[in-house]
Amino acid sequence: MGHNSKLGHESGNEAYKSCRNNTNKNWFHDPGLRKLNMGIAFMFSSAAANGYDGSLMNGLLTIHQWKDDIGDISPSILGLIIAGISLGGLPTFIPAAYVSDWIGRRLTIGLGSSIMIVASFIQAFTSGPWAFLGTKIMLGIGLGFAQTSAPPLTTEIAHPRYRADVTNLFQAIWYWGAILSAAITIGTIHMSGSWSWRLPVLFQAFFPTLQLIGLMLVPESPRWLISKGRHDEAHQILAKYHANGDTLDELVNFEFREICEAIAQEREVAETNGITSFFKTKGNRHRLMICVLVGFMIQWAGNGIVSYYLAPILNSVGVTDPVSQAGINLGLQVWNAVLAAMGALAAERYGRRILWLLSASGMLCAFIVVTALSGVFAERGIKSAGFAVVPFLFIFFGFYDIAFTPLSIAYPVEILPFELRSKGLSINLSVVFGAGFFNQYVNPIALDAIQWKFYFVYIGALTSMLPTIYFLFPETKGRTLEEIAVIFDGPEANSTLSHGLTTGASPSRKSLHAQSIVAKTEHV
Repeated sequence: MGHNSKLGHESGNEAYKSCRNNTNKNWFHDPGLRKLNMGIAFMFSSAAANGYDGSLMNGLLTIHQWKDDIGDISPSILGLIIAGISLGGLPTFIPAAYVSDWIGRRLTIGLGSSIMIVASFIQAFTSGPWAFLGTKIMLGIGLGFAQTSAPPLTTEIAHPRYRADVTNLFQAIWYWGAILSAAITIGTIHMSGSWSWRLPVLFQAFFPTLQLIGLMLVPESPRWLISKGRHDEAHQILAKYHANGDTLDELVNFEFREICEAIAQEREVAETNGITSFFKTKGNRHRLMICVLVGFMIQWAGNGIVSYYLAPILNSVGVTDPVSQAGINLGLQVWNAVLAAMGALAAERYGRRILWLLSASGMLCAFIVVTALSGVFAERGIKSAGFAVVPFLFIFFGFYDIAFTPLSIAYPVEILPFELRSKGLSINLSVVFGAGFFNQYVNPIALDAIQWKFYFVYIGALTSMLPTIYFLFPETKGRTLEEIAVIFDGPEANSTLSHGLTTGASPSRKSLHAQSIVAKTEHV
């Protein structure tokens, strides 16, 4: 295995780039990569489904027939319906992580998508607030299973050349679901009868259906297969999708050996791979802290108050025309989608850490201006100050989009080792949904009580995020999933792995089978 000896002296993606690989540099012209990347694109559908629901209720509230069919309900019940996805997803994420590690990523995604499709059809043909709430909770449960497994799967099956972009793009697709939802509800608002709201509700099944189709194009995670002792299947999958079936491919064998050694070493070090593993080592405690902080930060950066309560904010600064408000909302969603995609693609080029800091700094400055302009309009009635709030809301979200949207899922996924990836992501998503659910109740009360002065809470939150990111968020640019362990666990985390890659020695008895597979396919 001497031809691979140079790899031990290189790190991360540089080592991957130096490997011979039987693929076309342009993925679209390569049959294996084309099929894989198209399947991965379908896997993004769980993020789009979440975005669709996030925008759907705003649209339904403008349709009078929905209010008539649901009936006269109190604000508290309406709040429960709006938060129904959170109510279903919040208790689901952690159990879904264990299911994902037990039966595999693909089956868990299939289970979640199927639940969402069934819930969408039931909801489209139901009436009454409690039935509607029940199906919303059911949708949240399905989303919990799909959203817990889809990001790890896309990250773990992506070709090394595109792994970072794939991981970062996942959550950026959220806005395209919101755009579709807004467009459909605007299109059906003038329809007569209950189909004016039932049709947008039925369309909730669209993205889960796309995800089921995508499952026919993507393989199971090679990392999951190796964790279950199915090394031969994992090696064949890597060869098929990363080298068009060439089992002698240098990149494939490098990937395979690296994954085998990393998983074996994780299991040797950890006494258990459950949630309690997060408290066993300093590195895992650091990872857990980041998962929790990211979940909190993306909901308490000020975006929640703008996203869910845009109309009251616009009313408070003098923009009261419903058509103008709808136009601003749709324009904001398109702006968000474009900027989030740009941020996702910039993360690997410029680094995660600098994007986090730039995003938080920009939001803080923009939100200070929004608060000042809102205060001037409220206290002095200067209309120009009120209208000036609108462009600064776009600026605020532009900075939010470049890091907080794409990295909210990507960063936790890539810093977590395989054995804790699903569980760590489930904790992150639980915090996201819990903080969001809390926001939905606190924000309207606070806005009604102290109006624009409530913005100072978010200024304080954004200010605290800057030192948090600076001291706790390490850079992961240019590193493989396995190599990122060095950042958190120290050089010894990959010392054994590096030795195995360099010399071909087998440092762990658990990896003997993996070494034998590679030995059979390599030219000595």
